[in-house]
Amino acid sequence: MQAETLELLEWNRLCQHLSTFTTTKLGAIASTRLPIPDRYEQTWELLTQTKEAYALEERNAGVSLDGIQDITEAVLRAEKQGNLSASELWAVATTLAGARNLRRQIDNADCCPNLQILTSDLRTYPDVEQEIYRCIDEGGNVLDRASARLGEIRDELTAVRDQIITKLQNIMQRNANSLQEQIITQRSDRYVLSVKSPQRDRIPGVVHDTSSTGMTLFVEPNSIVQSNNRLRQLQKMEQTQIEIILAALSAKVTDIAEDLQRLLIIVTKIDLAVAKARYAYWLGANPPYFSQRQEHQAIVLRQLRHPLLVWQERNEEGRSVVPVDILVSPDIAVVVITGPNTGGKTATLKTFGLAALMAKAGMYIPAREPVEMPWFDLVLADIGDEQSLQQNLSTFSGHIRRIGRILDALSDQSLVLLDEVGAGTDPSEGSAIATALLEYLGEHTSLTIATTHFGELKALKYQNPKFENASVEFDDASLAPTYHLLWGIPGRSNALAIAGRLGLPQDIIDAAQTRVGIGSAEMNEVIAELEAQRREQTQKTTAAAHLLAETERLHSEILERAEKMRSQAKELREKQEKEVAAAIAQAQKEVGRVIRKLQKGEQSDEQIAAVQRTEQRIEELTKRHMPEVIEQKVEVLVKIGDRVRIPKFGKVAQAITAPNSSGEFSVRLGHMKLTVNLADIEKIS
Repeated sequence: MQAETLELLEWNRLCQHLSTFTTTKLGAIASTRLPIPDRYEQTWELLTQTKEAYALEERNAGVSLDGIQDITEAVLRAEKQGNLSASELWAVATTLAGARNLRRQIDNADCCPNLQILTSDLRTYPDVEQEIYRCIDEGGNVLDRASARLGEIRDELTAVRDQIITKLQNIMQRNANSLQEQIITQRSDRYVLSVKSPQRDRIPGVVHDTSSTGMTLFVEPNSIVQSNNRLRQLQKMEQTQIEIILAALSAKVTDIAEDLQRLLIIVTKIDLAVAKARYAYWLGANPPYFSQRQEHQAIVLRQLRHPLLVWQERNEEGRSVVPVDILVSPDIAVVVITGPNTGGKTATLKTFGLAALMAKAGMYIPAREPVEMPWFDLVLADIGDEQSLQQNLSTFSGHIRRIGRILDALSDQSLVLLDEVGAGTDPSEGSAIATALLEYLGEHTSLTIATTHFGELKALKYQNPKFENASVEFDDASLAPTYHLLWGIPGRSNALAIAGRLGLPQDIIDAAQTRVGIGSAEMNEVIAELEAQRREQTQKTTAAAHLLAETERLHSEILERAEKMRSQAKELREKQEKEVAAAIAQAQKEVGRVIRKLQKGEQSDEQIAAVQRTEQRIEELTKRHMPEVIEQKVEVLVKIGDRVRIPKFGKVAQAITAPNSSGEFSVRLGHMKLTVNLADIEKIS
């Protein structure tokens, strides 16, 4: 049933989109088969990795996975003692180098402890990598330096080949008129000349091939037969040496095959984490905060957008995505969504279902912060018609079959999504079945969201406190849905209004209204009034939010300017103090110089008195312009856990250490840890 739900919610399409943000082939393959964890601990681990990768991307320090290739088949063959080709060995070497570079990048970062734990298990064997680089080049060729014997063989090969070419060039010069073309070619790996058939006797030798017209013979002159034979021998010897070298290198890969398998798993996990982070950035998504429904925490998903529709809007010129707000109180177990066809009810189901799956898979949710939702152990859906000509099933039968499978798989932490519950049969019986089913699910699931056209289901909210109503908004002026979701208000029937505006005679509308009943019209009027009140309240809330944002901006600007003025005043004061200190120091030097002169000559009482008056004046200036340094004993007034205010930030923090002898101690301010002094804080009792 879970696999069927993934297909209904188009999970595979989302995985395909995610794969475009991967770097390696391994990551691309893994992302298209992205599993859904069945334990909360697995989800938390994946989400933590995504958060750390996102932090790296935000700092423009995103990790590089260059060089890492899909060497899965090569490693599996090496485990079975098989030999690898030169290109496969080169891929092993670049993968080892890429993994080592990846580990270095993550080790040097200070915001990814969990990714560091992951890369700590990477073993990259630089000795194996360097040995492969020594023997093989990027094109997959075995180098002469791979072994001394291979170098010797290739030197002789070059000499024999040059000898053959020289002899053939001499023959071509002497017999130019006998040749079809002045070129040296090969047939069966032997060097030959293209000789005109009538001139066959002019160049004696072995004929290896004939042209399609029979006018050209490819002849190996007798003078180079032995050289060609030696060339073939040397080529076989070269191939033998290459195979020996590749076998030795393959044996080294066999020895580390188990660690290579682990390496591929680790780099794939990191590639997926980075891809999820980049996809989140592209979507403008935010990390989910998981709550347990039994902890009485609400589901908060504001401005939630369908990720597949966002992709269509940006990459396939689709229409603009209308976000929805999904706000479910903790005591609500069933949400009934009503409204007109094509109004977005089914899209809302799919959007929320995909959000729940993305959160389980450790992905960010395309909604505004904060993103709060429970961790559902299963997401089960019945969306769309299930008709089968082979099984002769009606729409109703298809729904019931699928709902039966949902009930078999159900748990008390499941999310159930039902589209047009009870549809496809007699309305009275379908409504009764839908009511009983929703009441059952309300007692046995974490949350059920159902769409319906049955008016009876709208009244369940007023009979059972676990039920909540929602509706898709309808614009009476344009006779079209707005795709906005209204909470706490059931959808009103619009069929008669639409029929009237589209030209159905009024007497027929009136007759239909009498059959529907006066109560239905009154109910529609009440719902319309509620919708108008909701729109007015939403406008006021939006205006208040803008006003609050502007106030916060002005407050921050004032604080910034005040701090700047305090800083400038402090700098000016320090500058003045330095200037006064310099002047006083200069005056003191001058007084000292005068005193020394007086000590050498005759001293008069008047001169001594002048010096004393000068010293007294300097002392007065010092007291007036220079700050008096008073040593104060630091008294410990703050203990761990106390709340203190930091005036220069205008924020309240919590002490996490006791003050030292200098009055300094650590506080936690939000997610930051700061060191402050007792002189810079105010105690909050």
